Amino acid sequence: MLRCSALLAAIFSFTIMLIPERLQAACLGAVARHERAAPTVPARLIPASFQPAAVPANMTRITFIGHSTFLLETPQGVTAATDYNDYIRPPLRPDIVTMNYAHSTHYTDSPEAGIRHVLRGWSYQDKPARHNVQYKDMRVRNVPTNLRNYGNNTEYDGNSIFIFDTADVCIAHLGHLHHKLTPGHLADLGKIDVLFVPVDGGFTLNIFDMQEVITQVAPPLVIPMHYFSESTLERFLVRLRDSHDIKLNASPSTLISRTTLPAKPSVLVLPGPH
Repeated sequence: MLRCSALLAAIFSFTIMLIPERLQAACLGAVARHERAAPTVPARLIPASFQPAAVPANMTRITFIGHSTFLLETPQGVTAATDYNDYIRPPLRPDIVTMNYAHSTHYTDSPEAGIRHVLRGWSYQDKPARHNVQYKDMRVRNVPTNLRNYGNNTEYDGNSIFIFDTADVCIAHLGHLHHKLTPGHLADLGKIDVLFVPVDGGFTLNIFDMQEVITQVAPPLVIPMHYFSESTLERFLVRLRDSHDIKLNASPSTLISRTTLPAKPSVLVLPGPH
């Protein structure tokens, strides 16, 4: 499996103490040193049938589209879709799409024309995916992780955790995570405020180890995804009830900001197809 980088973690921990508190709220991580240029494409067109409402300053709108796909919207009108695929998509063309894992419900080879940044999270030609994209008021980067393939062997760098930094909040999508995180992963992630967590308990990481990952990352807010029944979701919620407040949202959308993050670690369930 992955090699741990204890030295990297130590350097990160020392450096973070020297950074002003407000900057610590942003998505800081050692992986930020990797840069990738992206081509310029025509401006985004929004279908007439869907007009997104403006997002207030210093806030981010999160909408659960379904399965592992969320739509993120920023005050400057940037839209990003996670695990963009051929089966379920947001009702507009996003500016940025991420695809954590090369599986049919998590990626597509045919993204809609005109998307500004298409970010694939798996290795290519034996090189791990490395992204660090800034568009207006959103920055997106990734931390590669391994997969357990169908032969129960390790597929190195087959998945990515994507991190979205916008409106002074750091949002991470674990993708198809198959193992607990190393000190190197945690150093690369930096401070995470909102964590999208797959809770199927089998196709990704088992529910006990996933609970430990949540403890490792320690986000104020957890949003579950990638479950196939209400009973699977409930099994996850039961595990976290002693350590987290549980809230069932009335709609698939929520607005978050640094000032609205919960004081006690919380789980927010957004309704939608799963």
